[in-house]
Amino acid sequence: MSERRALRWSDLGLRVVSAAVLAPIALACIWLGGVAFTVLVAAAALGLAVEWLMLCRLPTARGGGALPRMAGIAYVALAAAALVLVRGDPIAGRANVVFLVLIVWAGDIGAYLVGRMLGGPRLAPRISPGKTWSGAAGGLLAAIGVGLAAAPFLADAASGWRTALVSAIIGIVAQAGDLLESFVKRRLEVKDSSQLIPGHGGLFDRLDGVLSSALAAAALALALGRGVVLWQ
Repeated sequence: MSERRALRWSDLGLRVVSAAVLAPIALACIWLGGVAFTVLVAAAALGLAVEWLMLCRLPTARGGGALPRMAGIAYVALAAAALVLVRGDPIAGRANVVFLVLIVWAGDIGAYLVGRMLGGPRLAPRISPGKTWSGAAGGLLAAIGVGLAAAPFLADAASGWRTALVSAIIGIVAQAGDLLESFVKRRLEVKDSSQLIPGHGGLFDRLDGVLSSALAAAALALALGRGVVLWQ
């Protein structure tokens, strides 16, 4: 039992170290905005595009013709444009993107910790055998909790129920993006999209939730109008 438990947490150290290096860089670029943020998003989008094209060339990528390749590139490009659009709001952009990434990170961490500790029934065994309902619930609760905690520091006024609702929506969309990436990897018969980030896999493994939730955040930002934070 102890060996099985140790194996369950074997990647935790690498995940923590990688996050400790990459998270401050990402937050600094988000905070600065402008050229720094645009360069960060462009570099990530380029890396994702290269990673996707490499996945499409795998022998297991049956039917991986031009259409799947272009669909993946379009998805990455739209998500990157969505992030730049949201951050480009001179009044609410910084708060909105910080809010977004904190919720996605919280959801990832909550799902990882709760899923590993509690286990239980599988969420989608045919898509991602490692994901559990307990992990999904833990990730959603973590996303809502961090959203509620962060919102008052990012904006002067915040409605509790709206903050919880928007946090939940972003958390659910991020988990859907995670499942989408897991489905693609399952079809390609690979565990990780690459080995670029120690403990996390590739860029798609790390940014799958950000890509999907960025599209949702951009849609919400456009609906609310300029200068309005997502949860108000």
